[in-house]
Order: sequence, then structure tokens, then C-alpha cells
Amino acid sequence: MSKYPGVKRLPSGGIEYRGTKFAGFNKPKRSNRPNKKGMVLAKEGDNIRLIHFGQKGYGHNYSPTARKSFKSRHAKNISKGKMSAAYWADKVLWAGPSGSKKSPPKTQTHKKLGSK
Repeated sequence: MSKYPGVKRLPSGGIEYRGTKFAGFNKPKRSNRPNKKGMVLAKEGDNIRLIHFGQKGYGHNYSPTARKSFKSRHAKNISKGKMSAAYWADKVLWAGPSGSKKSPPKTQTHKKLGSK
């Protein structure tokens, strides 16, 4: 039995929360909402929260100038930490060249969140 209500540990080591499977806490994946790019089951201390982030309709202009504008515009929300959507959008979508080094499959030309 999990100490977090609604969270069930799977035999594979993953987590099921409200019928959605996650690789673990703080592991972003593709969102199941039609208008969002990603979601994450965020955990900070004893608090957990399901966070959807990234507007799906927006393009992929993650240029250095756009990145700088995003970071300055959302700096206050990014600084709130793991429990804010801006933090996850910054970490996953706006990380830039110095961010995550995880490379996409060879057949994919742009960075995506995990498959559905």
C-alpha cells in the first residue's frame, strides 16, 4: 500500500496514478490532454501533483532568443520549483543545447517527450 492516496506501485517499478502510468515521480512524458505537450507526476517532499505543461498549438521556435524571452517572462514561476508547470516546461521544452543530453530516435528529427 502506498502512503500517497491514488498512487499504486506497479511490478515493473513504475507508478499508476488516476489510471495513467508513469515511469516514476518527476519523470515527464507526453500528455494525454489534447492541448498540452507534456505531463509529469511531480513529487516534492510528501506532496505529489499531476502537472500538464506546454501549449500544443505553439510551434517549435526554441531559438536562443525565444529561450531567453521565455525564461525572463516566467522566471518567477520557474523559481517555484518542481510543483509548477513553468519549471517543467523550462526543463523539458526550453532546456536548449546545455539542457538534457538525451537524444531522440534516429528516425525523429526534433525533440519530443516520451511516446504515448
